[in-house]
Amino acid sequence: MRYIQKASEPASFTEWKRQENKDWQPNWDNFGNPQKTNLKDALLKEQGHICCYCESRISPKISHIEHFKPRSKYSKLSLEYANLITSCQGEAEDPPPKPSHCGQIKGAWYDSHLLVSPLEPTCTDFFRFTEAGEILPTHDLSKVTAVSTTIENLGLNIDKLKRLRKSAIEGVLDDEFDE
Repeated sequence: MRYIQKASEPASFTEWKRQENKDWQPNWDNFGNPQKTNLKDALLKEQGHICCYCESRISPKISHIEHFKPRSKYSKLSLEYANLITSCQGEAEDPPPKPSHCGQIKGAWYDSHLLVSPLEPTCTDFFRFTEAGEILPTHDLSKVTAVSTTIENLGLNIDKLKRLRKSAIEGVLDDEFDE
């Protein structure tokens, strides 16, 4: 997980919300293009095209707009830019593709005490990685429960992600030894 520093929301999103009147209320269900595409592009750029949870590379086609605090429980935050991030599709490797990690498996789960937020500046300090690509809590005892729960509920230690991390770690180590 990498810290996401929020920027200003896209002007098209702001303008769309400003169209509210007595006959029309903006909400997620009536939010469409081109504003939705502009919003997703801005979120992807803000995150460096990296998934907010597993840090995999993402693009508009292999990502979705994630409500950090879920719409089903926090409907008033559904159009708050500060609550919006992008997540990978989190699909399993075996057909048929099904959600197995990140925002797709998180769904409506949210617990402010047990979910590490990528919007928290120190979030990267709570995780460590093994050479085998496993993600673990750091040794900070005050964070172990929250980090372990986050890893479990986001599926961050599925084989697919461990394999990708292991490959990335090996690539970095190979580059260091080549120099």
